[in-house]
Amino acid sequence: MGRDVVVLPTLPEPKGVLAKALRGLTKKPGDVATLPARTHMVMEHRVAVSRLAAYCAETGFALRDEMPATWLHVLTFPLQTEAMAADDFPFPLAGLVHVTNDMTLHRPLRVDEVLRVSVRAGNLQPHAKGATFDMVGEVHVGDELVWHGTSVYLAGGARVAGDAPPPVRLAAPSVAPSQEWRLPGDLGRRYASVSGDHNPIHLNALTARLFGFPRPIIHGMWTHARAVAALGGELPDAYRVRVQFAKPILLPAKVGYGVVREDGQWRFAVVNREGKPHLVGELSVARRGEP
Repeated sequence: MGRDVVVLPTLPEPKGVLAKALRGLTKKPGDVATLPARTHMVMEHRVAVSRLAAYCAETGFALRDEMPATWLHVLTFPLQTEAMAADDFPFPLAGLVHVTNDMTLHRPLRVDEVLRVSVRAGNLQPHAKGATFDMVGEVHVGDELVWHGTSVYLAGGARVAGDAPPPVRLAAPSVAPSQEWRLPGDLGRRYASVSGDHNPIHLNALTARLFGFPRPIIHGMWTHARAVAALGGELPDAYRVRVQFAKPILLPAKVGYGVVREDGQWRFAVVNREGKPHLVGELSVARRGEP
């Protein structure tokens, strides 16, 4: 079976897509066998430097001519939401949990380069708590793949035939946190304004309570970006970074960040006061031609 390609003139406005997705809360996934075979794509995207600057200010990156890998995930996010908000997508977007993220920046990418951005869903699998699937994003310059990312989402309560594969867990570094981050109560709203992710669990206590959280939680991708930005001048020009999201961070909060370099890679974690991880990750130098 071929894959349909939906070419959009510009990246969708995430707020509008999320409003559409909220209308899909009545979806009851039950037994799911397939995902739509569809790719969403924008052929020519030019980065708004002002928005990138605001993103860097909120996540701790220095503003440079080259873009951080996590920013390229932000560019794929509107296409992810467009795909998952479709009527024939089997899971309600508002109930999905982002469990892992794996991205590779193949080379430094300048802010003036014209990008082709695409997203597709795949790899539907059973899980002990429901089902997981991948949202795969790619960024090309011409015919060159310059960034690749896979976000794994969990759809609770869904059923997929087969046995759930054993979970793969990243190991947290066995070092004491070297940094303490103080996260203000409005950080979710601030990050939403630069990332486009206006999921109500991140915005205020009232909307967070509707989804079972006593206070708003910060976006996992903010924590991901802040952890990578903390490497500062050690960050390679091309790198692969994998993270697992564990315990949500309720805002406001104080969290610790620890990192260690060993065997040619960096291992890091964001932890609470008891040392329990909110996020665990590893980053390594990317070799040209690697997936």
